[in-house]
Amino acid sequence: MNAIDIRNKFLNYFKAHNHNIIPSAPLIPENDPSVLFTTAGMHPLVPYLLGEKHPAGTRLADYQKCLRTVDIDEVGDNRHLTFFEMLGNWSLGDYFKEDSIKYSMEFLTKELNIPIEKLSVTCFKGDNDAPRDEETARIWESVGMPKERIYFFGKDDNWWIAGDVGPCGPDTEIFYDTGKEPCSKDCNPSCGCGKYVEIWNNVFMEYYKHEDGTYTKLKQRNVDTGLGLERINMLLQGKETPFDTEIFKPVMDKLQELAKNDNISSRRIVAEHLRSSMMIIADGGKPSNIDRGYILRRLIRRMIRHLNKLGIDLGNLKDLINLNIQNLGEMYPELIENKENIINTILEERDKFVKTLENGERELQKELNKLREKNMDTLSAEEVFRLYETYGFPPEVTKEIAKENNFNVDLDTFDKLFKEHQEKSRLGSEQKFKGGLADQSEETICYHTATHLLHKALQIVLGEHATQRGSNITQERLRFDFAHPQKVTKEELDDVERIVNEQIQRDLKVTCEEMSYEDAKKSGAMGLFENKYGDRVKVYTIGDFSKEICGGPHVEHTGVLGTFKIKKEEASSAGVRRIKAILIR
Repeated sequence: MNAIDIRNKFLNYFKAHNHNIIPSAPLIPENDPSVLFTTAGMHPLVPYLLGEKHPAGTRLADYQKCLRTVDIDEVGDNRHLTFFEMLGNWSLGDYFKEDSIKYSMEFLTKELNIPIEKLSVTCFKGDNDAPRDEETARIWESVGMPKERIYFFGKDDNWWIAGDVGPCGPDTEIFYDTGKEPCSKDCNPSCGCGKYVEIWNNVFMEYYKHEDGTYTKLKQRNVDTGLGLERINMLLQGKETPFDTEIFKPVMDKLQELAKNDNISSRRIVAEHLRSSMMIIADGGKPSNIDRGYILRRLIRRMIRHLNKLGIDLGNLKDLINLNIQNLGEMYPELIENKENIINTILEERDKFVKTLENGERELQKELNKLREKNMDTLSAEEVFRLYETYGFPPEVTKEIAKENNFNVDLDTFDKLFKEHQEKSRLGSEQKFKGGLADQSEETICYHTATHLLHKALQIVLGEHATQRGSNITQERLRFDFAHPQKVTKEELDDVERIVNEQIQRDLKVTCEEMSYEDAKKSGAMGLFENKYGDRVKVYTIGDFSKEICGGPHVEHTGVLGTFKIKKEEASSAGVRRIKAILIR
């Protein structure tokens, strides 16, 4: 059994149990307050977890493409991935703990034929915010889980929330016993020794955490589950790492064949970052120096550095891309559909980075010459970090060149600086999510509605080509990216601002209809990413002004938005402009 077999088994199983299959949302969130990337299956569904009606019903299942950036520098070990696929089933105010646990147990033991002896589970032990989850433990016992393999842990292990506020609740996690020897007599699923591997997380969302740290009950109880495809695929095949499975093996083998200096860590980095980069580009990503474009650039450049480390000629990169498309095209047809763009984008970035490496080496030689003049023999950590941050110049290359020139390098202090840099990046990523989909505050909903007005106004002033290319919304402002080949003039911006404010002053009613995607297009609704929608969609209409396919949520009438003010217009990437705006309420 391989990964696509597992995915199909999962979807077919839940379809047979009255779940509607919905398509994966793209990695780059669309038409909603957004994070840099979709990092979990629940992100596109938050409005429905909070009570909005989903056009596909109350029982859903999907596979969701996800990308998490906080572990980029950990990729290269035996388990970390940036891009991964999450299988999920959802109950939106429908079934709850009992059916969720029964479905999981039956799928694992009957469909995947995992012996129950291989499984253990954990439950929430309770605290001042929520009681001990004895109900979940009793259900597990009722479906055959021995009491001695049911564990209780606190919020750090068995409570799930995305960000600091939003829908949340206790969860029950399912672990697979790899058969490794226990690290101690107290070894259990919370241990990190590798004996137990988490495979499935069932979240029972019945609470909402507020900014002041208090919890209230949601108006509907939901189930949100996540089963990691790469991980369960690895375990079922008896492999040590995801890189040993069919998902990565063709590229891993080719890299080993091409490498002059074989290194397993570098091969894993190249294989993983190549797949992640290709998936981002297939969903509309472009390299840049900010936000998600910077993440993509960082992935590609780290991949190129490790191709150099392996001694592989960079001319082989196109063949590696084609090999990956050939291998993964059945799972992700968008790779085939976007083949030329993927190849061109990665090769262009490769060529730019080769120049970057040249610039970095030139800067390093300048610094080494200064040290010679001062009779100093150690390159400072601050200089190593400057070369890394400014030029993307790898510290291991800095060390190698310095050594050739009889200089020492303070890499210990560099490591400290680098860890501080990672922590700032991690906090920045979390902040992106804090103001994103999990935040359904009144302010965010107002800004989300305003993006629809802005989108239409831009098309009126600039032309129909000015379509959305991305958005990011917080409680303080909106940021909107759109297609346009040149800087927007002040007169054009004034016109856009005037048109938006006219629609706000008209106090237009905002209505929502559910219909088929084809009917939505026939009605004149704007909708990008045609292949990303399900059979039924929501269409939000703002008076006689705007009509878009969108997941919501929105205000009920535009008069509550206040005054719309454009603060900045700038380039985002080639052919894409960016507007930042606020609402004065």
